[in-house]
Amino acid sequence: MYFVYILKCADHTLYTGYTNNIEDRIQTHNSGKGAKYTRGRLPVKLQYYEEFEDKGQALKREHEIKKLSRAEKVKLIKTWKPSK
Repeated sequence: MYFVYILKCADHTLYTGYTNNIEDRIQTHNSGKGAKYTRGRLPVKLQYYEEFEDKGQALKREHEIKKLSRAEKVKLIKTWKPSK
């Protein structure tokens, strides 16, 4: 399983990424060993994610989300209902 996710950083910026283990990836970000972008903006908090069975699909969706404006990402986050 692959995940595309949006994190909210301590400075209120948004970061989008993908992973095959979302819990570990968030811990990695918060330990300061994640993406260079998030290292100086800790802590980060998960705001949104989508699940994919295929890595290619996840990467494609990550690219689509990264092209969205901040307002569009905020709208996506507000309408999100996490799966249980």
